[in-house]
Formats: sequence, C-alpha cells, structure tokens
Amino acid sequence: MMRYRSGDLAAFESLYRRHRDPLYRYFLRSVPQEAVAAELFQESWAAVIGARARYEAQAKFTTWLYRIAHNKLIDHFRQAHPTVSLDDSEEPPAPVAERPDAVAESASTARRLLDALARLPLPQRSAFLLKEEGGMSLEEIADTLGVGRETVKSRLRYALVKLRSELSDVWP
Repeated sequence: MMRYRSGDLAAFESLYRRHRDPLYRYFLRSVPQEAVAAELFQESWAAVIGARARYEAQAKFTTWLYRIAHNKLIDHFRQAHPTVSLDDSEEPPAPVAERPDAVAESASTARRLLDALARLPLPQRSAFLLKEEGGMSLEEIADTLGVGRETVKSRLRYALVKLRSELSDVWP
C-alpha cells in the first residue's frame, strides 16, 4: 500500500489480486444477496483508492482493509437491512462430484451452512468470517473490529457452538 500511495499503480493491482476473493467472500457470507455483496465490495475498494494519499501504515494492510469492509457492512445494516436472509432463488455452488446424490447432499449442506451463518448475530458472524475468509489472527480481528482479543475469542467460541449445533449431523 505504501508503494501504491507513492504512485505505483501496479502495487494496487497486486493488492487487489491478493485480497479480492477473500474480501468478496467475506461480504457474500455476511449479506448473501450477491448484488449487495458486490456493491459493498466495490465501495470498500473505492475507499481504499480514496484513502491512498493519506494512508499510514499503522497496522497490516489486511487489518486496515477489513476494518473498512466491516464499517461498510455495519453502515449497510444500519441504513437498510436490520436482518438479511438468503434469497431462495440463489443456490449455493455445488462442488463437482461423480454421483448426483452427493451433489444434492453437498448443496443442501452448503445451504444449511449459509443459513446458519446468516442467523448468527453480526458480531459473531463478523469474527467468524474474518477468521475463516480473511485468514486473520485473533489480534488482527480484534484490531479490525475495535474490540479486545478475549472478546474475539468469545465471539468465535459462541459462533462455533451455534454452527455446530445447527449442523451437528454433518459437523461433529
């Protein structure tokens, strides 16, 4: 990001390539409507571009990026959508499998996981997705969310308990 701040446009392309997929999945798992996720994703990258000149390396770039993303997500929920559920017309992508019954079972499990994620309270869902999609450490999640490390651990623990409870037949 420091190279991008100095005018190196190739540095931005590198940052974008490295972080686009996990960041997009973070939004898609937080607001399962693809159009909303795409909009928040674009707004986050626009904020990165807009902050280029005043960027200061006070934390890892990933922490800073996900802090922007988290703030965009919070703003979205405050403005328009107190609760977001899956749109029944959108099927989660099924992995390639040889047997049709395996594909159907996998798609059903994916749908159940997305439903369970959508039902988690936002603080737990954010912590879980930052860990799983963003690959962040507890300290990075704490910095991103502006909470303590122990709070993050607690949120992750509660999220895992709820997810395991809802998916106990496929996730021991």
